[in-house]
Amino acid sequence: MNDAVTELFVILQKILEYPLVKLGQSQLTLLGIVKLLVLVGLVMLGERLLRKHFVLHLLKQTRLDPPLQYTVSRIVGYVFIVFGFYVALLIVGIDLSSLAVIAGAVGLGLGFGLQNIISNFVSGLIILAERPITIGDRIEVGNVVGQVTKISLRSTTVVTNDNITIIVPNSDFISSRVINWSHGDPRVRLRLPVGVAYGTNLELLQRVLLEVARDHPKVLRQPEPALLFIGFGESALDFELAVWTSEMTFAPRRFRSELYFAIEKKLRENNIQIPFPQRDLHLRSGTFVLPTPSPPPSGPREPGC
Repeated sequence: MNDAVTELFVILQKILEYPLVKLGQSQLTLLGIVKLLVLVGLVMLGERLLRKHFVLHLLKQTRLDPPLQYTVSRIVGYVFIVFGFYVALLIVGIDLSSLAVIAGAVGLGLGFGLQNIISNFVSGLIILAERPITIGDRIEVGNVVGQVTKISLRSTTVVTNDNITIIVPNSDFISSRVINWSHGDPRVRLRLPVGVAYGTNLELLQRVLLEVARDHPKVLRQPEPALLFIGFGESALDFELAVWTSEMTFAPRRFRSELYFAIEKKLRENNIQIPFPQRDLHLRSGTFVLPTPSPPPSGPREPGC
């Protein structure tokens, strides 16, 4: 029985130590592959534990804002992964000098076939370093509007107000125009166009619209709201109600809707008309002759017509 077990272990050892690939002066065996996979798993687990329980905990003791803490923790995690992979290859005994040819071939393939991935990777590094967008920002890029919830090296996760998650490639934030409603100061000025009929009491209009702005709880008191006279339109006097708010970061469409509901109600209560487009029609003197319709063709109709 003992001889059978010993023989089995010998066979298993020969299988695990059988050279599969020769890399320079070293040989890659099945046992080496198993060790490498275990070490890579430990590196990934160690990076997550380091970033979650040590780096973030340490950064919370500083005065850095949360988005910057997240950026620093991600960079530290990536450095740890690169260093861990290097150490894992050394422990397994892989000759790193023999990987130069493979690295060159991989680099050539990346240059031709993986241009978008490399572009997104580099863009992710730029975003993490320069921080044009951070976690929690409300952004507009292309047709995507929402709040940034995650930034990785390849892509950024944006969640819309409809709770739809959109994955945006990082290169879009570098090559396209990006509107960041939260960058720096979250306060923004919103302009609401309002048109009223000619002959409206403008003092009453100003008092009513500014009252609507001041009564809304999400309109900031400082800077104060203002009513701007834009010009004389074809059918109406054109105004803009300018208000300052921080709601553009969270629910801009709902905020606009609430203000428009309140404006319509106040205008109706004070008999201030919102005019329809008007056109004046001038007819010259003379006789207007209607054309005589031509009679239908006569004669027998052929079958099937």
